Amino acid sequence: MSDSVAQAGPVPGIPYRAFAWYSILLAISFGSVLSALAYQWQNDEDMGHGFFVPVIACFIAWERRAEWLKGGTPNRWGLLLCSWGALQLWAGVLMAELFLQRTSLLVTIAGLILFFGGTRALRILAFPLLLLLFMIPIPGIIYKQITFPLQLISTRLAEWMLDAAGIMVVREGNILELAGQQLSVVEACSGLRALHSLVFFSLTYAYFFDNRAWVKWLLLTLVVPVTVTANAGRIVTTGLLGQYDRELAMGIYHTISGWMLFVVSIVLLVAAKYAAVWIAGVVEKVRSRA
Repeated sequence: MSDSVAQAGPVPGIPYRAFAWYSILLAISFGSVLSALAYQWQNDEDMGHGFFVPVIACFIAWERRAEWLKGGTPNRWGLLLCSWGALQLWAGVLMAELFLQRTSLLVTIAGLILFFGGTRALRILAFPLLLLLFMIPIPGIIYKQITFPLQLISTRLAEWMLDAAGIMVVREGNILELAGQQLSVVEACSGLRALHSLVFFSLTYAYFFDNRAWVKWLLLTLVVPVTVTANAGRIVTTGLLGQYDRELAMGIYHTISGWMLFVVSIVLLVAAKYAAVWIAGVVEKVRSRA
């Protein structure tokens, strides 16, 4: 975990009244946006991690309070950023564009930080602000663009795995034909659900447990191949179960397999991280002896 607070010395006085006042104003201005987000977190399996995002982002901001509370120079450009956020919220409501409405909240928060704390405070709080993006669902147009390639990649990898296991399979696009059953890798099975959550997990995991830059980039690089591989394994397991009991494959297992995919992906990511750290340690020892 970051030790920046310990190194920064005494924490300056926290302006609780100002925080409370502006929090109330934000809640009034973005109340409908926040309530719609909370509803989606509760009812959309793709966004189940949304409840954790603001909690973790606020915790990181609180942990860094000794840094951003130390006299930054207020920047009037923050007012322009707040105005942009208000204009974006208005445009989003006018066009019924949820992504514009939701990201306008982040723009407004960034504007307030810039206005009161200057660029220094904005730079210090850039990471928790970045994390807040993960509480917002991916726009539909981007979702469609990413989902189909992931469907095809997962289907092809699953076909290769089934072939290697000696199971006769024929692939047509995102459909796998096996003896007595047909597996259709639909959007919900593309792995994008886990991908969104896993990028958030990799960033927070690296921050709290290993904040080295190369570890962050390693985890981010591995998110996509790990998700696709785990998802292909899920498809293969469904196919193998279907060879023995089709109702089992399409019943309880199919219901819980999404959670299993996420857990397996986390395990693979953490294992890959420890393996990379071990290899880096071995290489460093070899270099030091040379």
